[in-house]
Amino acid sequence: MGRWPIERSVRACRPSRWRGLELAILASPVLISVLAVPWAAMASGQDAGGKAPGAAEKRVGRLVRITTPISDKVDNRIRRIVDSVITDAKRRGEWPVFIFEIEPGRANFGQASELARFLSSPALNGATTVAWIPKPISGHSVLIAMACDEIIMSPEAEIGKAGEFEAVIEPSFRSAYVEIANRRMSIPADVALAMLDPASELVMIETDVSREYVLASRLDELRKQKPFEKPKVIKPAGRPGVFSGTAAWELGFVKSLAENRAEVAKALGLSRDAIEEDPSLDGEWRPVRIDIKGPITGKVTDRVQNDIRRQISEQGANFFCLWIDSPGGSPTDAINLANFLAGLDPGQQRTVAYIPAQARSDAAFIALACDHIVMHPAAVLGGVGESAMNEAEIGLAAGSLREIAARKNRSPALAAAMVDPNLAVFRYVRVKDGLPEFFTPDDVARGRDADGWKQEAEVTRRGQPLGLTGEEAEDYGVARNLVRDFSEFKSLYGLENDPVLVEPNWAHVLIDALNSQGVSWLLLLIGGAALYAELQSPGIGLGGLIAAICFLLYFWIAYLGGTAGWLEVLLFLAGVICLLLEVFVLPGLGVFGLTGGLLVIASLVLASQTFVLPRNEYQMRELRNSLLLLTSAGVGVAGLAVLINRYLPHAPMFNRLMLQPPTAEEVSVISQREAVAQLDHLLGCRGTTATPLLPSGKALFGDHMVDVIADGEVIERNQPVRVVEVRGNRVLVRQVS
Repeated sequence: MGRWPIERSVRACRPSRWRGLELAILASPVLISVLAVPWAAMASGQDAGGKAPGAAEKRVGRLVRITTPISDKVDNRIRRIVDSVITDAKRRGEWPVFIFEIEPGRANFGQASELARFLSSPALNGATTVAWIPKPISGHSVLIAMACDEIIMSPEAEIGKAGEFEAVIEPSFRSAYVEIANRRMSIPADVALAMLDPASELVMIETDVSREYVLASRLDELRKQKPFEKPKVIKPAGRPGVFSGTAAWELGFVKSLAENRAEVAKALGLSRDAIEEDPSLDGEWRPVRIDIKGPITGKVTDRVQNDIRRQISEQGANFFCLWIDSPGGSPTDAINLANFLAGLDPGQQRTVAYIPAQARSDAAFIALACDHIVMHPAAVLGGVGESAMNEAEIGLAAGSLREIAARKNRSPALAAAMVDPNLAVFRYVRVKDGLPEFFTPDDVARGRDADGWKQEAEVTRRGQPLGLTGEEAEDYGVARNLVRDFSEFKSLYGLENDPVLVEPNWAHVLIDALNSQGVSWLLLLIGGAALYAELQSPGIGLGGLIAAICFLLYFWIAYLGGTAGWLEVLLFLAGVICLLLEVFVLPGLGVFGLTGGLLVIASLVLASQTFVLPRNEYQMRELRNSLLLLTSAGVGVAGLAVLINRYLPHAPMFNRLMLQPPTAEEVSVISQREAVAQLDHLLGCRGTTATPLLPSGKALFGDHMVDVIADGEVIERNQPVRVVEVRGNRVLVRQVS
């Protein structure tokens, strides 16, 4: 369906002086050639209102949302922004293009008409004004759209029903709509009246030179002035005057159709930055920085949300730099924080994700919910990380990310591919204008213009969630800019000083300092060596205290850092209890010793990671690092044990804390005593088991405790036994029935 070039070049419903000009153009080829020069200038840069930037002026876009209801606060804010931007643009030699995004809602006639008069006044002659209508608008919001030089609509949006909320269409309403229509001529005056009054009938007539839209009540008057064919009814009387974006574009009331802000920018020849709201237009940036480092947990996301709320309410912050350096962790908590960030008003608060190294797995969800993403060229966004989700979790997360990405003007398909490893995303190019986008084949098939896109290379790798480097993220339109360090980040946003760092408290600062592999290795090394020293000394002393402090710090830091919970602590305690049972209660069997050792190792490994069993490449790499950390600490403990045995018993002050090894003479005497020990007198004696005999243990004969061995069966504790054989130190007993 085409458009009519004559109708676009000469608006049919303009004042009578335009009709005279039409006749003059037809009558004078010379005049046509004269007018061709300014018409060419208009085609190359002028807007619908006849305003054009100077040759040396650069067009810069500014997006301003017009919320409803329109109050004095909203009106004053828009006026303040317009005056500030125009003044600043003149100083810089720029030509501002205001994109007024009009939100649906009820607008009071008085406020709407005042704002419309301001937008169409000479105060904006130094700028181009564009009404962007992504969703249906009605009521007197229509008047504000008419006040702009151009109108751009979404194909599914609607404009009309201007008198929807009025019981009576008063003359003042009609005069205001005619006034604004004649000022900008984006919508003919008769069309504006047809949208205002449902009782009116709008028709289209074709004359020899143009196509016009007029009220049926004016047909008799027009017949006296010029001949035209039979009118075609556009809006019957008694029906609301409302036009979809597609219909308004075909009728010539709308300059362009656009699905989203990115297409608005392309239609106006502006960069994507031009269609992002800038909270600093109301004043200066009030920036703060919030760090999200380490695994994503519920505590981390709750802290970030509370910090942002507090900074907005108490400090009036409007710029939030989220410094993300995380391998991911909890997809559910990450989605909750992402929804919170996406729900912030971008016209009041700007959120920027700064990624110097990594935002893997679900940490990428948080970055995608920010207004801007700024990365180091080699940083990683998305891909495999700490978290591994099942099919149900993947489906829910992918749906949420699609909605969030669409709100932030990013590709929903790319966002969903960062969580769904089976999603195939391709680069597509729109045939009519070469606009690149990223879709799945299903997205294109469900689209409004499926045949208008050409499929190119696939950007995903099957079986893996999408991970992008900084350079790839910028190329795909996910990241806004690339920077080498934070000083470049500050220059990018014109921040003279570092943003205020919102620090949680002293404990979190301590955790960040201690929660490193080096510190964890040192704690395990000292704790293991101290525990060994304690086992070599009588009673509970300094070694036991140091070991307890080291292991307590290890698990406390891991717990607060989000990698350990009560499971790891309980496993460690259970392992220690099993080792003590093996040493002091049930020596010789080995089952408790082996079990205790495995439980301690498992607890230390699990405390250094957020998963139990690895399910992807990243988690396998983290498991290898955890095992390497533990192995190296064990080797270090063994080396220290050798040094402790050799030097510590002879060192001043420490020689009283440890049992000195026996000398050669003492070893000889002990061996001789054990060799000549005579227990023959116990043969045939009866006693009671002091410990279970599995098969070895202890039994009490009178007042003497003797190491004994059961003869062929396990004997429980407190059972009567009789000595059946004695061979040196070996005492064989049998249960007495």
